[in-house]
Amino acid sequence: MEEFILGEVKALDVKERSIHQLLLEMSNVSFQGRALGEAYKILIDMFNDPDNTIFLGLAGSLSTAGMWRIVKWLVENRYVDVLVSTGANISEDIVEALGFKYYKTYPTVDDAKLLERKYDRFYDTVVNELEYREMEGLIGEFIDTLPEGGIYSTMEFLHLFGRFLSERGVDSIVAAAYKQGVPVFSPALVDSGYGIAAVLRYRRGHRIVLDMVRDFAQLVEIGLRSSKISAIYIGGGVPKDYVNLVAVANTLIAEYEKGVKDYYKPLEYVVQFTTDSPQWGGLSGATLEEAVSWGKVSPKAKKRVVYVDATIALPLIAHGLVTGGVKRRNPRDFKWLFSEIRG
Repeated sequence: MEEFILGEVKALDVKERSIHQLLLEMSNVSFQGRALGEAYKILIDMFNDPDNTIFLGLAGSLSTAGMWRIVKWLVENRYVDVLVSTGANISEDIVEALGFKYYKTYPTVDDAKLLERKYDRFYDTVVNELEYREMEGLIGEFIDTLPEGGIYSTMEFLHLFGRFLSERGVDSIVAAAYKQGVPVFSPALVDSGYGIAAVLRYRRGHRIVLDMVRDFAQLVEIGLRSSKISAIYIGGGVPKDYVNLVAVANTLIAEYEKGVKDYYKPLEYVVQFTTDSPQWGGLSGATLEEAVSWGKVSPKAKKRVVYVDATIALPLIAHGLVTGGVKRRNPRDFKWLFSEIRG
């Protein structure tokens, strides 16, 4: 058989089957159907590897799109060890957790009317601006509990916020992470409702400091203490490269501090679900093959990009894991990391 032949394309029959089985069989079709099936198989291998630290990079504003409970489920069932998220995803879930709603609308709705009636739009979804401010107000209440001038990494800040939400019975991604011992990092945290809440306190004289060097140092330390590192990227953006740079930092620390040349600890399994494409030169669309040149991804890594809307991929993947009985093997323990948090 020719060396470029990977196997047969197998047409899908229409029959009763679990989503797990469907995804497995889709790995033998073509185009993005095959990509989704192959990515699912890589995820199963990733979850079954007992010596593997799994990072989840979560970009965009998926909580408004009805995806936050799936992310929370992944955290609660420890399919991921570390969450790196935009501020939006870990604040906008709180709106619904507080009892408010996001509403479906037309993408062509008159935005001037929305402004008059105090509704904010996310493509085909809207939220009441005043209810959104309730979420920001709750974050502000939490900030008020922190000592003036306190210095925190985003992981420390969000761990304490998770405890605050948990004690108040507010169901959310950050509260679930607190309960499960999953550290949450948000390198662009203030680019969200967190920033609005914090700056209002800042102007009143109640100021806290987010130490981003400490934040990255803690993330890198997780990588240094891990036998293997792997990643799942929902979208791209800052969360994707923040995780990628863990591998780069491992290389430079080995060289500068230990004098070890040509040392790499790259990602061993990587799956990305994205609608971004590589030809524009941005990190979000950069291929996983390109990341090999940086030492971010192993040349031998099990890797797959799926060009798909995350609101399609996430429900299918999560329900595949449920119907297939796929469990996470040996999640990481971060007691050593949380022991450093004061407050």
